[in-house]
Amino acid sequence: MQNYIAPGEHLTLPAPYDVLSGEAALIGSIFGVAQGAALSGVPVVWVRRGAFTLPKTEAQAWTLGAKIYWDATNKVCTTTASGNTLIGAALAVAANPSTEGQVLLDGTLR
Repeated sequence: MQNYIAPGEHLTLPAPYDVLSGEAALIGSIFGVAQGAALSGVPVVWVRRGAFTLPKTEAQAWTLGAKIYWDATNKVCTTTASGNTLIGAALAVAANPSTEGQVLLDGTLR
């Protein structure tokens, strides 16, 4: 195939803001976790599929399999759909309060 580019699970895209390795971001409609650190505008590899521990809205309880959204304003995962982007599902129960949750990213654009 001459038109094939890549599998798409790891994409090199400019960081929308300064990121550290393991931090998440939304680049347009593409959500990923940075594989390395990068300054804003500098290309970095983004991982789009897999299971990750990510920051979450602290005052929120998650159930296994709950839909998880990205709150781009606060840079945290949330179960609140309104105004946020669906990124995956809760891979484990997360207590209220807690600052992190396990999220399964499926790489689907939403």
